[in-house]
Amino acid sequence: MDIEKLLKEMTVEEKAALVSGTDFMYTNPIPRLDIPSLCMSDGPHGLRKQTDSGEGGVSMAEQATAFPTAAATASSWDPDVTRRMGEAIAKEARHYGVHTLLGPGVNIKRNPLCGRNFEYFSEDPLLAGVMAAAETEGVQSQGVGVCMKHFAMNNSENYRFLGNSVASENTVRRLYLKPFEYVVKRAKPAALMCAYNQINGVFCSENKWLLTDVLRDEWGFDGVVMTDWGAIRDRVEGLKAGLDLEMPGDTAICRRWILDSVADGSLPMQALDKACRNILKWIDACVRPAETAPVDWKAHHALAAELAAECAVLMKNNGVLPLCGTEKLHITGELFENMRYQGSGSSMINPTVVTTTADVFRERGIKSVTLDACDTVLVFAGLTDEYESEGCDRENMRLPQDQLDQIDALCGSGKRVIIVLFGGSPVELPFFDKVDAVLNMYLPGQNGGTAVAQLLYGEKNPSGKLAETWPLRYEDVPSAQTFGKQLTEVYAEGTEVGYRYFDRHRIPVRCPFGFGLSYTTFAHSGWEKCGDVYRETVTNTGSRAGAEVAQLYIDGELRGFKKISLAPGESKTVEILPEPADNTPYPDTYTVPAEPQRFPVTLESRFTDLQQTFLGRRLYNFTMKMPKKMEAEAQRLPEGPEKDNKIKAAQFMRRMLESNSPRTLTMESGQTFPYNYAQAFVELTNGHLFKGIRLFLKKINVPKLPKDKKVD
Repeated sequence: MDIEKLLKEMTVEEKAALVSGTDFMYTNPIPRLDIPSLCMSDGPHGLRKQTDSGEGGVSMAEQATAFPTAAATASSWDPDVTRRMGEAIAKEARHYGVHTLLGPGVNIKRNPLCGRNFEYFSEDPLLAGVMAAAETEGVQSQGVGVCMKHFAMNNSENYRFLGNSVASENTVRRLYLKPFEYVVKRAKPAALMCAYNQINGVFCSENKWLLTDVLRDEWGFDGVVMTDWGAIRDRVEGLKAGLDLEMPGDTAICRRWILDSVADGSLPMQALDKACRNILKWIDACVRPAETAPVDWKAHHALAAELAAECAVLMKNNGVLPLCGTEKLHITGELFENMRYQGSGSSMINPTVVTTTADVFRERGIKSVTLDACDTVLVFAGLTDEYESEGCDRENMRLPQDQLDQIDALCGSGKRVIIVLFGGSPVELPFFDKVDAVLNMYLPGQNGGTAVAQLLYGEKNPSGKLAETWPLRYEDVPSAQTFGKQLTEVYAEGTEVGYRYFDRHRIPVRCPFGFGLSYTTFAHSGWEKCGDVYRETVTNTGSRAGAEVAQLYIDGELRGFKKISLAPGESKTVEILPEPADNTPYPDTYTVPAEPQRFPVTLESRFTDLQQTFLGRRLYNFTMKMPKKMEAEAQRLPEGPEKDNKIKAAQFMRRMLESNSPRTLTMESGQTFPYNYAQAFVELTNGHLFKGIRLFLKKINVPKLPKDKKVD
């Protein structure tokens, strides 16, 4: 592709189309110049390629392998896990004609209640960066691009469309930008997705400091910058700031703004050309025909189990694990049959098959006896989909009360109690001292049941380490009092997030960052500095083969790590060249703005704020009929995965609509809810009846898209 020649031949109308997406997951083709469309798909722990059925929505996707989510894979502390997963996902992407995967997500886990923490790696920027870079390398090694997300400071869900993350430059750079920087410099992702939120009052989609000064000029990023779906506010300012592609596109108003601004000279052609050039380079590098060879789905299913076993964290063991096979088990808990293996939201995968622990136990002939003929109780507990999902933050850090009551009762039975835990984020474990073992599977993917059985019976040795701190109680978290409570989110704790905070202030935790037990034991010689390198010898002092993670901390921060496998009695010396410290004296101050007024409503108001007036309530209720109808239809379906997925999709849509604004709703809805409708909603809510009606009748005139024009 001769990009410079194409730029000279393209019309302004064609350029305005190229920098806008179409049909929700594609770039606009330019048939006249033989410029193809590039296809994207949600990730990051599997492929969610939407079907062409016309129904859309997160429940309608081609079948693909659901691998363990980032909360799990980070706990492996092994970049080979995410690299191998990335390679497999990319093969499935090529099979379905997908050219770029929307992931991985590398945002820092600032607070355990973030509803999307299951999709993020860690509270530590180095661990997050290393794992994300390996996944990026795995995907891109197969010719599929990666779009890293969400850049930046997207650390909560309640106000993610509008929220203002207020923090000092020191905090932003030393913690929240670090994993992005690591991946950009080490793995060179094809694309990067900017977040919805503001940083110190400037939306990420038009933040020149973020998208150009830091990302391109300092870090050397030369790929495409796209918006999260609906994250554009001012299309022209976005182009000037370094934003290339608006997604999902099909917004007539954005093309109108571009065409008018080029015509009046307020948008330099160089800025538009720069965005087009980046997109054309991306298309040239990634667009290729779909693979004709079939995917080895069985091999990928087996890989999902293998990786899940690598990620599991044994958080407690009083010697009851591994099971020997002669135990009389009483098996209970809803997650035994209905294993929670993935999160809810845009990353929800339509799995090729799901293998639960119940499936594996039935296959092996392992049966449950009553609580009385039993000596050991297996409890399958954890968070269900209604408790954590993209689109909203969790209300608390507790397990469901019925589960807590059941576990308390079982602990009083005199039996040995083993907890198998599922979920995407830490929970309070008030029963921890009463039970005999806790095996944390996080969200292990579609073949998690196989991994659970292998780990419980000692066929695999747990080797995962926590990639996040598990506090004793939520009140101990530094941002507990303010997190997710209002639009302005003040990062008052600075860089004291996770273990940095708990260690520095000597606050007891349930299980610390980097913690995880094994069925064998290890001895560490301690780190010795030899020039620029640090060395430590690790010995397996137990009777089983196992894997251990050597972790190097300097001045209280993780600066390097390596996972090693050791036979009984074997020793290995680990050498680590620590990541260099950033000693730049960044400003450590910030200004807290006043919280915006809720009325009168504006294009930037939360959609729920429309309910403040009679007309606003009518408009709000009318809009919310859609997810209610979807859920009602789903409830009428027979029990099974299709029903579960459609219910999750309806609940996700409800959460998303509630937290949207009129502006973000129109920017992610394309032709369904055009910009003038959003303006009309605002005016009608504020009591301006005739102005609102006129806006409903207004038409935004733009030329036909290039794909809709006849080519001679």
